[in-house]
Amino acid sequence: MTITKYTKDFIDNLVDYYISEAPSYRQIAEAYAPEINSVPDAAFGIITGCVYSAFLRAYENENKTVEARRHSGIQQDSQRKGTPDKKGNT
Repeated sequence: MTITKYTKDFIDNLVDYYISEAPSYRQIAEAYAPEINSVPDAAFGIITGCVYSAFLRAYENENKTVEARRHSGIQQDSQRKGTPDKKGNT
């Protein structure tokens, strides 16, 4: 699995953001103190989940962009060669 520099930088900045906002997430976790065993662990879990889901979204979007470019290139190549596309156009 390879990620672009853009996605890596995005995730690095996201981690920096969540580190700077960690006290806020600790406060969120404290609201659930009766139901949880550890406020720091809960805050870490919230932050980890946010970073992980953002990474998956960024990676998925990156791959969709690559696929769209490939698909566009294939259509352009087939049109230049005179071969029909999916609609039968040459």
